[in-house]
Amino acid sequence: MFFKSDGRGRTSGDKSIPLVPLRDIIIFPHMVSQLFVGREKSIAALDEAMSRDKSKEIFLAAQRHAKTNEPGFDDIFTVGAVGVIMQLLRLPDGTVRVTVEGRRRARIKRFVQADPFFAVDWEEIPEVVEQGVEIEALMRSVASTFGEYGKLNNKKIGPELVVSVQAIDDPARLSDTVIANLPTVKLSDRQGLLETPDARARLERLMELMQAEIEILQVERKIRSRVKKQMEKTQKEYYLNEQMQAIQKELGGGERDEFKNEIQEVEATLKNKRMSEEAAQKVRKELKKLKMMHPTSAEATVVRNYIDWILELPWYDKTEERFDLKEAEAILEEDHYGLKKIKERILEYLAVQALTKKLKGPVLCFVGPPGVGKTSLGKSIARATGRKFVRLALGGVRDEAEIRGHRRTYIGALPGKIVQSLKKVGAGNPVFLLDEVDKMSSDFRGDPAAALLEVLDPEQNHAFNDHYLDLDYDLSDVMFITTANSLSGIPVPLQDRMEIIQLSGYTEFEKLNIAQKYLVPRQRHDCGLDDVEVDMSEGAIRTIIHHYTKESGVRSLEREIASVCRKLARRVVEEGKDQRIEVTARAIPKLLGVPKYRVGKAEEKSEVGLVNGLAVTSVGGDLLPAEATVFPGKGKVTITGLVEKGMEESGQAAMSYVRARLERLGLPEDIHQKVDVHVHFPDFVKKDGPSAGVTIVTAIVSALLKAPVRHDLAMTGEITLRGRVLPIGGVKEKLLAAHRSRIATVLLPKENRKDLRDVPRRVLASLRLVLVDHIDDVLREALIVDDPDKLFGPTHGVVEYRGGELYAEPAQAPAAPQPAPGGTPEPAPDGRPAAE
Repeated sequence: MFFKSDGRGRTSGDKSIPLVPLRDIIIFPHMVSQLFVGREKSIAALDEAMSRDKSKEIFLAAQRHAKTNEPGFDDIFTVGAVGVIMQLLRLPDGTVRVTVEGRRRARIKRFVQADPFFAVDWEEIPEVVEQGVEIEALMRSVASTFGEYGKLNNKKIGPELVVSVQAIDDPARLSDTVIANLPTVKLSDRQGLLETPDARARLERLMELMQAEIEILQVERKIRSRVKKQMEKTQKEYYLNEQMQAIQKELGGGERDEFKNEIQEVEATLKNKRMSEEAAQKVRKELKKLKMMHPTSAEATVVRNYIDWILELPWYDKTEERFDLKEAEAILEEDHYGLKKIKERILEYLAVQALTKKLKGPVLCFVGPPGVGKTSLGKSIARATGRKFVRLALGGVRDEAEIRGHRRTYIGALPGKIVQSLKKVGAGNPVFLLDEVDKMSSDFRGDPAAALLEVLDPEQNHAFNDHYLDLDYDLSDVMFITTANSLSGIPVPLQDRMEIIQLSGYTEFEKLNIAQKYLVPRQRHDCGLDDVEVDMSEGAIRTIIHHYTKESGVRSLEREIASVCRKLARRVVEEGKDQRIEVTARAIPKLLGVPKYRVGKAEEKSEVGLVNGLAVTSVGGDLLPAEATVFPGKGKVTITGLVEKGMEESGQAAMSYVRARLERLGLPEDIHQKVDVHVHFPDFVKKDGPSAGVTIVTAIVSALLKAPVRHDLAMTGEITLRGRVLPIGGVKEKLLAAHRSRIATVLLPKENRKDLRDVPRRVLASLRLVLVDHIDDVLREALIVDDPDKLFGPTHGVVEYRGGELYAEPAQAPAAPQPAPGGTPEPAPDGRPAAE
């Protein structure tokens, strides 16, 4: 139901009227407002007012505290407004929506009643209105300021309202109309204006309030403008965060808590972290810059990452080293079989370190074929010395920045792998393995091998400078170990900075021991055969080594043993664990299939032009048979068998020597003009090096003389045009190949006598060794002829060993036989000591 009043009401308070206490709103004269009333007393007061005469007057006063639900007399301001009810509508939820208009200021004289509604006696507060130029100027200023306020707050103040305010010529009405349309003014200020009867004082107070509101609105507009620009540059999701920070900046707010906490954490870490003075000063400088930056700016992120890298590096954090030589030796022996030189070098380092307590970290370079344990040896060294272990694979690295890092000017810059690895391991003295150092390459981005020159130089790496850190970092306590398959891929200046230790391929004896002690137990465990009685015989392992692998290391050997164990595991699942399983040499082909390789064996009978040479390949020593034949021609010499240039030149030198000795050999001087010579090396693998010189000479002379060559004899050595036999390399591997091929006699250069110390004694004991320094002695031993002295003259000082002991040498031989120079004791495969 709607009720509308059009009467103006009384002008004096001679009779009590109902009162409605208001929450958070002040009704001024000439102000029309819509109220929602829900309290029973207030609804009863409205009903009472509507039931009275046509004036429908009601007293409207604000509560002192809006949260008070049942206000008393003291909870209501004594000054309010007498208004009339213009409309009243009862809503379905029981509340009442009422439209009221304030008519005049009034003061409560006394409360007449409190139930069922408030009723009061009142008196009107007369308006004090001045006239004159000053009041007119003040009215104009208020109207103008209100117009400026309306422009800044145009969502709430429309232009029509501004025009209507500017048309008011009554100071009292102007002040009441303006304050009624300033919704952001505090309740206490509004009540103060209502209680002020002087229109001039109200206008002056309004000017102060509007000026303050205008300043706040201008700041808000500036904040919104700044936030909008920042939002366009970044993302819309930053809007609320940026607005808050802009407000804090404009209002002079406190620190940004999260950013402040991060900076405090950095300062605390810096205080407790031990680092170089240069690094500490750098962190302080960067931290000072960081404090002045916006926390979400890109530059602040870069600076923070830089500070984190410096603080997280192990500047003086080191692990305690182990100086117990016996314990270290036991660990090395436990992890690896053989490798005597490397183990001695590590123990020497520990001994010096134990005495001096300060030694620059050694830089070792392990060079050897794949699979001999170079990488795993680095882990074993770390365990033996008590250091942490970190590995960096350099295979395929071609950017210098991978070692030294990128400068901070680049987006996404990071330190080099050296610094990253040290941060990861968390210690300043680890065993640092640079794996496959010979596999690096270079391009337009730089040469990483050149960057390693400083890292691996003990005289320089105490002040290693990473491009990203731009600080000197001490690497002198790091024990660097590099690995490579060949020295040819390592630049000479880099080789000069490292102590190079050659790792030759494992011998058959070493592979046998490694398989029995390490590989077979490990594969049994991996295949779940720990509870099964499995006996893999020595002959079975030898069969796998000879016929199913061809390598210097033991990786393929372990794979084949794993294949055998898997087949045994299947058999156990099918037949049960109770039976005992024996793996013999005859069972290997059934388990692994047809043999993949054949073992080089000597010929069963002596033939013309067929000589057994000896060579070293990437997988160890091997027999190198050479075949020579002569046929009518014009003196052409042909050498085939995938030979390289060095071997071809050895063949030319061999033929030249033979041509110079034709008369001594009893051959026609012009025979070289009537026959062609063809020397062939059957195996289709690349062959190079000068050590086949004596083999080629023997093959050619045998073919020309039609004299057979002993089938149980092998030889190696470089030849000169004067017939001298020069020393060669790989003596140990070549003698092992001869022993494996059932060769009885081996011809070696005399100058290789010193290399016999590295050969296992079992091998020396099984061979007859003839050490020569001239090709005539080679031909005397190798060729089967009727009168060798007539063809080859007297001997040139041959040294001979039989059964591992000296048998004859150029000087008068002593009465008692002497042992071979050195010779490495080699344990028997079954663990018993070898025969001395």
